[in-house]
Amino acid sequence: MTAAEHHPRIVESPPSDTPVALRWDSEEDTAAFAARLAAQAPIANAFITLHGDLGAGKTTLVRHLLRALGVQGRIKSPTYAVVEPHEAPGLAIWHFDFYRFNDPREWEDAGFRDIFAGPGLKIAEWPEKAAALIPIEDLAIHIEAGDDGERHVTLQARTAPGRTLAQGSKA
Repeated sequence: MTAAEHHPRIVESPPSDTPVALRWDSEEDTAAFAARLAAQAPIANAFITLHGDLGAGKTTLVRHLLRALGVQGRIKSPTYAVVEPHEAPGLAIWHFDFYRFNDPREWEDAGFRDIFAGPGLKIAEWPEKAAALIPIEDLAIHIEAGDDGERHVTLQARTAPGRTLAQGSKA
């Protein structure tokens, strides 16, 4: 018997609900989805991960979501800074982009555990680069660009708040 058989993984992903499939035919569809997501109470303390290739529309979705939540001013990608904090009325928001991480331990070294322990909305692009060190997301959003500019989107809820967000975000 090995030690691995006695100790569970540090972070276990709970089983996900049946994925919700969506299609966005335009940026207006992305904005409408973001507005529906922003209108739901669980968004205030949610952790949302965004998955997709470069150019899939992850940052565009974040920009629409932050605008729908009331963020004013410039909204820039955190690709080089890794995290961009934002303020909306009564809401703290952190937008992460782990694309440049070479080692998942960089998440821990950067001190992000403290941010994730506090209240507010956390959104992470390229979460797989932080591997199993990040907490379990409430909602995973997978975006795939289609041939005609449309986006094929899959929502996977991992928690009760995530289920509420996924169900309330359907058109």
